[in-house]
Amino acid sequence: MIDSLLNKGEISWNQVFSYIGGIFISLLLFGTLYTLGLKNSHIAAYNILKNIRMSLQQKLEKKPLGSIQELGTGNLKKMFVDDIDSMELLLAHALPEGIANSLVPILLYIAIFIVDFRLGLLSLITLPIGIWAMGTMFSVGTKYMNDYYMARVKMNNTIIEYINGMEVVKVFNKDMDSYKKYREDVINYRDFTLFWYGLCWTWMALYTVVLPALALFMLPVGAWMCMIGILSPSKLILALCLSFAVGVPLLKAMSFMGVIPQLAKKIESLEQMMDLKPLKQGGNAFAAKNFDIDFKSVSFAYKETKVLQDINLHIKEGTMTALVGESGSGKSTLAKLLVHFYDVNEGSISIGGQDITSIDPKELNRQISYVAQEQFLFNTSLYENIKIGKPSASKEEVLDAARKAQCMEFLERLEKGIDTMAGDGGKSLSGGERQRICLARAILKDAPIIVLDEATAFIDPENEDKLNLAISEIIKNKTVIVIAHRLSSIQSAEQICVLSEGKITACATHDELIKDCSEYKALWDKSNEIMNWKVNAGGVEYA
Repeated sequence: MIDSLLNKGEISWNQVFSYIGGIFISLLLFGTLYTLGLKNSHIAAYNILKNIRMSLQQKLEKKPLGSIQELGTGNLKKMFVDDIDSMELLLAHALPEGIANSLVPILLYIAIFIVDFRLGLLSLITLPIGIWAMGTMFSVGTKYMNDYYMARVKMNNTIIEYINGMEVVKVFNKDMDSYKKYREDVINYRDFTLFWYGLCWTWMALYTVVLPALALFMLPVGAWMCMIGILSPSKLILALCLSFAVGVPLLKAMSFMGVIPQLAKKIESLEQMMDLKPLKQGGNAFAAKNFDIDFKSVSFAYKETKVLQDINLHIKEGTMTALVGESGSGKSTLAKLLVHFYDVNEGSISIGGQDITSIDPKELNRQISYVAQEQFLFNTSLYENIKIGKPSASKEEVLDAARKAQCMEFLERLEKGIDTMAGDGGKSLSGGERQRICLARAILKDAPIIVLDEATAFIDPENEDKLNLAISEIIKNKTVIVIAHRLSSIQSAEQICVLSEGKITACATHDELIKDCSEYKALWDKSNEIMNWKVNAGGVEYA
């Protein structure tokens, strides 16, 4: 076509229509295949993201609870939502479009070499300059990538902490202090991001300008070759037309290259999370001969901090054992080890002679009801929140559990009764009401082993009898472990174990401990003082 225009000065309409027809068919084919390709790549990408999230969730379920909590809510949210979402760019765009946009420039370079190898060599001169600029940008950017992600994780955790703690901030007039930390972390992330990008902008500008500029050397040198008669003008024009088509796909391909190091970092973080040491979990059914619980030479540490040391404890089936001691003595940790939130560092825990690490987690969970001080309610109906204890339960069973947990008194006040929404985290209810809903869960579950970890923490004088009645329903004919600071509530326990600095210092009945254990006697006196104090205009007065 160029030869016809240069030599004859004209081109036939047949040629024009045939070229237009070929271009139209090519564009139609491109549009159809591009749409189908993107559709299929997005379907594949989001299926992969779904599988990654499900795999991550399944693996997290098998990790120690402490390891997950150490990651922080902001970090977990970033990984589950932001980091996994960012992989969509690689899977849905970078792979199909990146490959296509890389192949097109290669084919165009080959075509230029076919037209004239000398022009082909001239077209390659910009490549090493552009690649050097891009390589420098990557090396500079990668150097600070870890610090960038640390600043981002810190900001995410601070934002979530600020939002969750807003009530406390307002009550104690800590707006300025809390906002100062929030503002500092947000500004730090902004400044570091701008600093990091600033290091890359110059190199980005250089390769963006130079890489597509194939005509930079082809045009002047090619024109000189035409002037001295060693190259035809039509070949130079064709080569220049081809060179102008290289820039757009080449820069698109390079833009995908820029996200690969960031995605690699995010994938590395996800892999590190998935590689956390899992809990020791067996696949055996629960086949214990009874519900006696044995802690044998159990030691446990959170990272480097030793919490429990050489714990030996036997809890007989159908009895109540109370764990008491100062805060930080290891009471709750001991209970969480039984529920298998963590693996012990040394020793073993067994139920009826069967090591808990050999039992399938679902089987173990069926045997234990764990009621903690802070229980979580989902933002669904109170009925559904109670039914979590036994998903197969009928409505009559759920209502019966609610009655036994003394919930009907406040449920009857609610417009929708048991079908009332709990609110975010159960915030539509008071602390004591949330606790009774959680006790109803435990009653419905009807597990043979009950762990009450500060379950009476929200008791007030008006509701104390109701909560005690609810607890009495849970512990009927059960093996019970109770952790309580209110020692008057555990006087009747068959054995009370006193913990101090991660060790059991005494284990006996209330009367025996009052007589023989000075540490328990001090805890008892302190508990009575707390129970009997009242406030008057002059300060604290004991009854």
